[in-house]
Amino acid sequence: MEDQKKKNIRKAYIIAGVFILITVLYASASANYMYLNVYIWFGLAYGMMLQYGRFCFASASRDLFAAGVPRMAVGILIALIFFSLIQALLMATNMSTFHPAPAGIHTLIAGVIFGVGMVLAGGCASGSLYKIGEGNGTSILSIMGISFGQAIFVTAGGPFNKLLPQSWIQSSMSKTWLPRENVTSWFDTYMTGYIFDLDTVQLSHTKLFSVLPGAWKYFIGDALVNAIIPAILVVVVIYFAYMKKGFIKKRKKHNKKNPDAQIPLSGMGVHMTGIKDMVLASKRTTLMGVLIGCTAGWHIFVMKGMQLKYNVTNFGQLLTQMGHGSDTGIFGNVFDPGYWYITTQEAQFAGWIMEKIGIDMRHNVFFGVVNGLPELWRNPALWMSVGIIFGAMILSLISNEFKFKAPKGELIVWGLVGGTLMGIGSRPGLGCNIGAFFIRAAGGDPGGWLFGLGMVTGAFFGVKFFNWWTERKMAKEMADF
Repeated sequence: MEDQKKKNIRKAYIIAGVFILITVLYASASANYMYLNVYIWFGLAYGMMLQYGRFCFASASRDLFAAGVPRMAVGILIALIFFSLIQALLMATNMSTFHPAPAGIHTLIAGVIFGVGMVLAGGCASGSLYKIGEGNGTSILSIMGISFGQAIFVTAGGPFNKLLPQSWIQSSMSKTWLPRENVTSWFDTYMTGYIFDLDTVQLSHTKLFSVLPGAWKYFIGDALVNAIIPAILVVVVIYFAYMKKGFIKKRKKHNKKNPDAQIPLSGMGVHMTGIKDMVLASKRTTLMGVLIGCTAGWHIFVMKGMQLKYNVTNFGQLLTQMGHGSDTGIFGNVFDPGYWYITTQEAQFAGWIMEKIGIDMRHNVFFGVVNGLPELWRNPALWMSVGIIFGAMILSLISNEFKFKAPKGELIVWGLVGGTLMGIGSRPGLGCNIGAFFIRAAGGDPGGWLFGLGMVTGAFFGVKFFNWWTERKMAKEMADF
């Protein structure tokens, strides 16, 4: 056992050494690649924190709805609160890369699809990545489902184009700046004829809050109103729905054992204590919530610094300078979110593979216009996802928690189906549990909460389905027995 621990630690050091070597090679190839290196190392940091805190939105939903355990859900909300404060500070100092996204009924529907998928797969987008780093084979299938599900979904045409509303088609056709040869799939028309026409909302820029002086509009509008108050309200709802009964029962038991040292059973102070106990029930998760929130903010600050240093707004400009313009979309951009984000780079990974086997993946809006299709080793956001996997692997090896588990039986189906549903949900929702919920809700975009509502709703039904499936399976096995 002791020898195995030493071997694992050596493997962790080797992985860390390989990533140091990779970043040195990039830096020596061109100073421009320092921009990409930032994504690598923040990915490693996210992976370590996710693994240590077991942060996963699917686990949060499953634990809450199936077992009444709020630990993970509370940790995520704590991360959201801290990130919102840092994001407000960055906005106030013009050091933020955040941008809101269009929201509507599509956001809610996409969230529901994504929520069902993450429960079936046993991990959300970020959770699946870090679980690969722990050796979870089902999560590998989940990420494959996310990747290829998106790439196929955004390029599907044919009969799907016949289902498009005429208003979307007309709006798309009216955009003369858009090369018509790149509008080939139903998703192209959805993006150009519907999404591009929607307004974006960031509370600090609305009439209600933009009149506030200086930084107040960011701290009050984006952080307090859009993130902190809703997060606290959700924590309160979780307490009263899942924890209050047990907390009061424990106090009653104390009073029964200690007649001379009675403690109150009702009142606001009692419930405030109950909420505090719930938040601090897992110090490990709470600590990681704080660190993840702070790291997400620090990531934005550093990426903005990179953009100022190189005088660019997108990594595609640096790729073009280095002679890799073919990696970019028709307007010279590649997917470069400027903050923590998952799913689009996975779609690029699948798109790259599909292109290499001869499928045209560039005559569309998603790859050909908006995000580009860079070579894998020049894709900054994809390196962030790779960093998450290996950051989690480093920590799981050090803590002797790494163990490869090959998927078997129905887990293969759940991994692929759940991952595909997450991929499908992330595209009309313009992101996943990170990009469409966490980042947007903390950044002052109410659409983040709309996706979050859909995601939780989908997760609820996913848990109900799994309970039904498990009971049905057990009943059949008992009948056979």
